[in-house]
Amino acid sequence: MAIDKEAVKEHIRGLLVALGENPDREGLKDTPDRVARMYEEVFAGIGYTNHEIAQMFDKTFEEDLTFGQDSNDAVIVRDIDIFSYCEHHMALMYDMKVTVGYIPQGKVIGLSKIARIADMVSRRLQLQERIGTDIADIITEVTGSEDVAVVIEGCHSCMTARGIKKSNAKTYTSTLRGKFKTDLQLQMSLR
Repeated sequence: MAIDKEAVKEHIRGLLVALGENPDREGLKDTPDRVARMYEEVFAGIGYTNHEIAQMFDKTFEEDLTFGQDSNDAVIVRDIDIFSYCEHHMALMYDMKVTVGYIPQGKVIGLSKIARIADMVSRRLQLQERIGTDIADIITEVTGSEDVAVVIEGCHSCMTARGIKKSNAKTYTSTLRGKFKTDLQLQMSLR
């Protein structure tokens, strides 16, 4: 489903009025259009299911692989920068770092595809916890591995800029599956 930019523009204009602003003043007259274009970009993931994202980035390599088979040899990509918007307040989740690990089972995914998956999943109204689950589901679908881990660190403006206003607060979430659930050495490799 594509984002309805015309409806977004209309609602942003109405929001400006509701806030007591004049949407026709110089600094705001193009704001509804700018916001609609920004939303089309930052919410691009809304239009795709996890399965569709898996299909989009399903680039794996299978030839001559002994790495990972029947072992705990893991592929780990750290510090993937993402951002998202909290579905509760539509507030920015920022300074987010994602670590994705998996144990290959006969095939590996292109490394850039891991970052692209994390990025596309975050481009939805989300919860940090669900971002990790969605990434893990997609990595499992693409690689065929049940041994997947996703660790996310992030700041939430719904905590730092409003409400409790704790600017140094960070949220950590982890999604551990398969061997990552029970193997402490694998868990330590994610840090």
